[in-house]
This record gives sequence, structure tokens and C-alpha cells, in this order.
Amino acid sequence: MEHFAEGQAVRGTNAEYPAHPVFFTKGVNTVNGPYDPIPYDPEVSTAIDWEVELAVIIGTAGRNIKEADAMGHVFGYSVINDTTARDMQIKLHGGQWFKGKSLDGYGPIGPWIVPASDLDPGDLHLITRVNGVVKQDASTKQMYFKVARIIAELSRGLTLVPGDIIATGTPPGIGNARKPPEFLKPGDVMETEIVGLGTLRNVIQAVPA
Repeated sequence: MEHFAEGQAVRGTNAEYPAHPVFFTKGVNTVNGPYDPIPYDPEVSTAIDWEVELAVIIGTAGRNIKEADAMGHVFGYSVINDTTARDMQIKLHGGQWFKGKSLDGYGPIGPWIVPASDLDPGDLHLITRVNGVVKQDASTKQMYFKVARIIAELSRGLTLVPGDIIATGTPPGIGNARKPPEFLKPGDVMETEIVGLGTLRNVIQAVPA
């Protein structure tokens, strides 16, 4: 909920909380390893931002899944950082989110999948650190749309299949909402942690000229 508010502040709008979750897709080549570098190409983007998120991995296929039954379709959970090219997301391509959130290597995930039976997704501690400095520190308790609601709405008329990954949204503390804005640069180390799930460690690496 707090991330929604900080986004409204950046955009200069004052909208009410949405009645339904917003969905967008990510390209498959955005997936990156838990300890692999994230490419930095200034000709593509110079406003790379961080977003720690809980990743939900679907284990049982379904369509029109009822919210009461949704958790039975979850295989497990992982850590993902929805690393975002803010300049591309906000200023280019009509303001839609797909391209700015789908650049190659901009979706580190891992370091493993924890089975659904082993934890409660409703009470997890999320942390993002950049060069050791905490940037995001929150709990999944703050999620406006819980995991079951997200699955139920996403599956309306759309079949979810085993292996589908749902990134569930980020807490406050993103770089774009800071004053002044902060963005990742070559040499920065981004650590993305969900306590009990593991920690990603990705270095921002300049691509060869």
C-alpha cells in the first residue's frame, strides 16, 4: 500500500486504491541468476531501479480459480527483484510497463524455491540493500492484494500452468520515489532478501562499448 502511495506522489496524482490488481507481463530473457551481473548500457537506460518482490511459482494448472482454492495451486516461493528501467517505463512506449520491466537480465530470481508447505507468505520480511545500505524494509503483511486474490483474478479466463511465476509487487523505498531520485550504476551491488527464502546478490555491470 505504501508503494502505491509513493508512486502517486511521483506522478502527482491522488487516486484511490485500485479495486483490482494491475497485471503486466515480463519477457522470458529478463530472468537472471541469483548471483549473476545485471547489464548496464547507458544507451538503453540510465535510470535502473530496484524492487524486491515475493515470487509465487504455480504448481497446479487452473483457470477461473476461486480465491478459497488458490493456495492449493502454489508449488512454492522464491525471491525476485523486478529491476526496472524507469526512464523507459515512464517516458517511452506510451508509458506502458512491459519494455521497461523486461530488459535482458533485469529479473534476478532465486536462489532456490521453498515449498509452499514450508512457510506463510502472509508474514515475510523483505529487504533490499544497495552497497550495504538498506533501501527497502517491509513485510508481506503490507500487501494490499494477497497471494490468493492475485491468483484468483489472474486466472479469470486465463489458464495458469505449472512453472508460471507471479511477482507480487514491491514495498516502498524504490529509488525513483526518493528525493532526489536514486538509481543503480555500474559497480553497485544490489542485495535482495526475503528472510527465510534467501538472498540475491547482483552486481550492476557495464556492458562493453
